Amino acid sequence: MIKCLFVTISISDEPSMLDLAIVIVSYNTRDLLRNCLRSVFASEGDFSFHVTVVDNCSQDNSLEMVKAEYPQVRAIAAERNGGFAYANNIGLRSYGYEPGSEAPLPRYALLLNPDTELPPGALHAMLRLMDDHPQMGAAGPRLILPDGSLDKACRRAFPTPASFVYRGLGLSKLFPRSQRFAQYNLTFLPEDQETEVDSVVGAFMMVRGEAIRKVGLLDESFFMYGEDLDWAFRIKQAGWKVWYYPQVVVIHHKGAASRGNPRVRAAFYQAMRIFVDKHYRASTPPLLYWVMLLGIGIKGSLDVGYTWLRRTLITGANQA
Repeated sequence: MIKCLFVTISISDEPSMLDLAIVIVSYNTRDLLRNCLRSVFASEGDFSFHVTVVDNCSQDNSLEMVKAEYPQVRAIAAERNGGFAYANNIGLRSYGYEPGSEAPLPRYALLLNPDTELPPGALHAMLRLMDDHPQMGAAGPRLILPDGSLDKACRRAFPTPASFVYRGLGLSKLFPRSQRFAQYNLTFLPEDQETEVDSVVGAFMMVRGEAIRKVGLLDESFFMYGEDLDWAFRIKQAGWKVWYYPQVVVIHHKGAASRGNPRVRAAFYQAMRIFVDKHYRASTPPLLYWVMLLGIGIKGSLDVGYTWLRRTLITGANQA
């Protein structure tokens, strides 16, 4: 297999001949980021790519590591920790992706988490998939957790009023094989079944440059979580397909930068509220709409409270 070509470009360089622009947002994940970059630059295949790392004010010298060990990577320090969408948009803009821009763009962009590890053929296989299916606006692989289980977020339906109710009542967990109750995470489908979906996850989300030009960048009102769902929603509204491709398997060390953080859990429920308000308020009966918001608020308060209490107890035990 031919080794892929990585290229070194500056913000002002012409990106029109670039096959893939990779944007990685880092936040205190230096060692995982190093492993991620190592796997990216071990990629095989006949294509060109460039990597940009945008750091969200890390305190672990992540950006210094990138500059020292991967000088071919464009390293950008965000002025503030504005969230996942904010930082990804900085990276996308560095390749020329701007609303209304007529400038030549890389053929594809990839949002990639620093806590992922790619097999050598992953990027080439995903590019070939999208080249062979020009109707695909976005696609993602099968993501597996370190224990070998599926990261359920890698293939999803859009959260509907009904799925909010089913998840809130715990029916999706009780009946994971039910097409009705498990409609959000699609757990009724085999993990190895290639299929069109509503959304893949921002941990590995390959998007066609033409689709980005048409729908615009990520919505920065989402701080963390939900921005990938919203982007996929807009991509599908514009007439493109979103695809789950399980033949490519990527390891995801999920939650490395956020595990056990009550602020992050609060951001998750805030993202749910924003998505519901943005996409369902106009089409949902008022009573059901407010019931959904109430359910998000109650479940979110319980989850955030439990996460805070657990973190406090663990911190206290470690200090004792």
